[in-house]
Amino acid sequence: MIVAWDGEARGVLGVADAVKDGSAAAVAQLRALGLRPVLLTGDNRAVADAVAREVGIDEVYAEVMPEDKVDVVKRLQAEGRSVAMVGDGVNDAAALATADLGLAMGTGTDAAIEASDLTLVRGDLKVTADAIRLSRRTLSTIRGNLVWAFGYNVAALPLAASGLLNPMIAGAAMAFSSVFVVTNSLRLRAFT
Repeated sequence: MIVAWDGEARGVLGVADAVKDGSAAAVAQLRALGLRPVLLTGDNRAVADAVAREVGIDEVYAEVMPEDKVDVVKRLQAEGRSVAMVGDGVNDAAALATADLGLAMGTGTDAAIEASDLTLVRGDLKVTADAIRLSRRTLSTIRGNLVWAFGYNVAALPLAASGLLNPMIAGAAMAFSSVFVVTNSLRLRAFT
């Protein structure tokens, strides 16, 4: 911006959005999870490239209009990628809805929050990696519970049906199975 008065330029001011503290660490955490971060922004190419360099992102789509963000998401999906998008503005809403997983920042607009699959309460990008780790752990726990329950039923039902398993023992084993599944699931509460 140029500052002037009385028809004469008196100064030049440079204004830029600062990259949030912790953004580079968040990108590194996402990479450590095996994800490939992409910067998709409406900002001009020079700014986008500078931000990408600062936070460690290699793939940049800049000067993208809101409606074109959906096209980029669809193109990435057509390449066989599963796309998780993090956004906070009205201009991100359609792309958040199109992505395989839309994550809205809780500090963002109502449109972004409504269009997303998951809302991150804090406006900190680092919680994105936490949400993905928790989701993976939850899915792993669900699979473990299903394997346990299926294995128990495959083993116990034929024994009970043939009369080889005492009904009292079968009832106790069924109760133990339920307690095991619940206890195993409760371990998720300790997630940090």
